[in-house]
Amino acid sequence: MKVVATQRSQLLGSRIAGMLGVGMAEARFSRFPDGEHSLQRGTLDGETVVVGSVVDADSLVQLLLLLDACRESDVSLVVPYLGYARQDRAFREGEPVSARAIAGALGRGVSRVVTVHVHKETVLPHFGAPARNVTLEAAIAGHIENLGLTRPVILAPDHGALTFARAVASLGGWEAEHLEKTRISGTEVRMEARNLDARGRDVVMVDDIISTGGTLAAAAGMLRAAGARGVHAIGVHGIFVGGALDLLRNAGLREIACSDTIESGSSRFSAAAAIASALSR
Repeated sequence: MKVVATQRSQLLGSRIAGMLGVGMAEARFSRFPDGEHSLQRGTLDGETVVVGSVVDADSLVQLLLLLDACRESDVSLVVPYLGYARQDRAFREGEPVSARAIAGALGRGVSRVVTVHVHKETVLPHFGAPARNVTLEAAIAGHIENLGLTRPVILAPDHGALTFARAVASLGGWEAEHLEKTRISGTEVRMEARNLDARGRDVVMVDDIISTGGTLAAAAGMLRAAGARGVHAIGVHGIFVGGALDLLRNAGLREIACSDTIESGSSRFSAAAAIASALSR
């Protein structure tokens, strides 16, 4: 077995290979003069694990080309971050089900698929191959432990993320709560954690995706005004659209962390162990 990764997933790919105790196959990426992608892969050995996050159009094309270059091998596909997964149904007439289109294209010819915190597991059948979604509660709880916080409370940004927050909290014996949003007007929304007294507490907000950072920044301001000792934000996938990182830093967050499903300077913990465990089953 060898692991081979697209350009945006090199670090995670090498960590997965290390966890599995196997080597990496080289992949050299380039472009033709007209801008089209090209690649050359190295020697494979039996089963191949192809690792690639879909974070933009270029990474999608690279992943499709790499899968085709490995077509003669028994391929296990790892998609740490599946872009387009949030368009999991046609919200208006004439729209595509983008998650179905992307998963269907990637799943052709592979033996199995592993995703990480995919937006909804209803996407998995669209791959057309046995697919498993893994979650990173243990990795996040371990990162929180390393922060050395005293009696932190784990906060979900909305009720939908409360199950995830509770799962993280249960691993450390911490409390879990969620924010409730009340719309005051067309432009004003009030957020509050009704059952949380934040005074003197460290609050760790957890979510699957950090995108624009708007909700987290507003919540951080509210929590600091309520007397929180420190506010931290941890997400599985750090997309950080536009100036999201600056927005969060200016909101006074002590910690902005994410995994390496999308590699960045905020990648503070790894999805490699969870992925390697799924591949070993």
